[in-house]
Amino acid sequence: MDYLSKPGLFSIIASVACGVCLGWGLRGRFSRPAKARRPTATDEAGSEASVMGESGEFKMVVVVRNDLKMGKGKVAAQCSHAAVSAYKQLQRRSPELLKQWEYCGQPKVVLKAPDEEALVQLLSEAKRLGLTVSLIQDAGRTQIAPGSRTVLGIGPGPAEVVDQVSGHLKLY
Repeated sequence: MDYLSKPGLFSIIASVACGVCLGWGLRGRFSRPAKARRPTATDEAGSEASVMGESGEFKMVVVVRNDLKMGKGKVAAQCSHAAVSAYKQLQRRSPELLKQWEYCGQPKVVLKAPDEEALVQLLSEAKRLGLTVSLIQDAGRTQIAPGSRTVLGIGPGPAEVVDQVSGHLKLY
């Protein structure tokens, strides 16, 4: 026990103990998986209102025009164009919202709209609510006339807000 009576040893032990406790406390505070700040409409639409759904869930919907009678492969390609376009837009505009969507498992739902007019109405409503939108026009190389509006991507965004635009549509 003579080693405890040496001058300075106790202060070194106390300093190390305090450092360990402080480090442990800070690690718990700063090393948790970052739950990104709650996205707001400012991220995309410029207002201060929060658009975070109460449930904290995010999703993307892709709305396909049903009147064009596209083949399965064509629909898949057009939906992919919309998803990639929306992802790229959100990556530039609101990376934090994108992280939230990714954290939720990147949910995507494919819905159908009866015609081009319905697609345009959905587009304007989604824009009004500050959601990311991606309207796909076909190049006309295969089944569809050039310039045809085939698919609308909405989101990723808070599920409750996305549902305000597309909740009445049926699954594709």
